[in-house]
Amino acid sequence: MGRQACIVAVEQAQLKKDIPTFRVGDTLKVNLRIIEEGGKERIQSFTGTCIARKGTGLSETISLHRVAYGEGMERVIFLHSPLVASIEVVRAGSVRRCKLYYLRGTSGKKSKVKDRYASSKTETSSVEAQQPETAAVEATQE
Repeated sequence: MGRQACIVAVEQAQLKKDIPTFRVGDTLKVNLRIIEEGGKERIQSFTGTCIARKGTGLSETISLHRVAYGEGMERVIFLHSPLVASIEVVRAGSVRRCKLYYLRGTSGKKSKVKDRYASSKTETSSVEAQQPETAAVEATQE
């Protein structure tokens, strides 16, 4: 086995399997293991908007941004790190860019990201379009 094949095999063994599917713009809740003095360990959650996703494989990272107490904070997290306890998608966002660095200096309504699964005209029109068809089918059966 070659050198590159060994590296790939070791990396594949280290990858996490329980990472949910998410995209840039989604609001994520990441539970991190914090190791304190004396060997104590606790879980700390960090909830923020995913503004960037970089890398592949074992070195894949995400950047989470949030505003707390009027101050913007950002955290870069390795997805496959053993310090990441769990990742949960809180809200799915709809954006048209892959890097949302413009959110860094914003506050208020400017920093909002639209919901991906909000009710839209296509959903309501498809429901209305189905209703006349079912009425026509019922009329032919009588």
